[in-house]
Amino acid sequence: MGLTEKISDQHTQATVAADCAKLIDEQVAAKNGISGLALKAAYGVVKGVEPSYIPGAIQRLLPDALVALDPLWNEGVQSGDPVQHLIQNRSRTAETLLSITDAKISKTKNGVVRSSYNKLRKSVKNDVEEAVPGLAKILATHAQA
Repeated sequence: MGLTEKISDQHTQATVAADCAKLIDEQVAAKNGISGLALKAAYGVVKGVEPSYIPGAIQRLLPDALVALDPLWNEGVQSGDPVQHLIQNRSRTAETLLSITDAKISKTKNGVVRSSYNKLRKSVKNDVEEAVPGLAKILATHAQA
């Protein structure tokens, strides 16, 4: 049974989305330097669209992300530890997730969100890779529930 089946009900998905939003908040807050300031500013703009925008966006992306992550997760299940598998394959995991957001953001009608995302897209892969351990743990927690 893959992530898609294990994290299928709306309540669990809402909880996963809230946990992921918290993870993103923590990742952004930890950034330093000029690039950190740029990321914080862009993130602040997106969060300013409406307070629930980030968790809502995550929840809208989650079904597609779970489908995309299923093969990686299942490889990890077969090797005995899906969390470690995602972490060891963090670049692949990040690209998988970013392919989902790239497709969705290209269709958004919100120009502020699209512009902010496009400005940061090249540098965001490293940020997503850094978040993979936290994401993997969140997924494991909810997949086991």
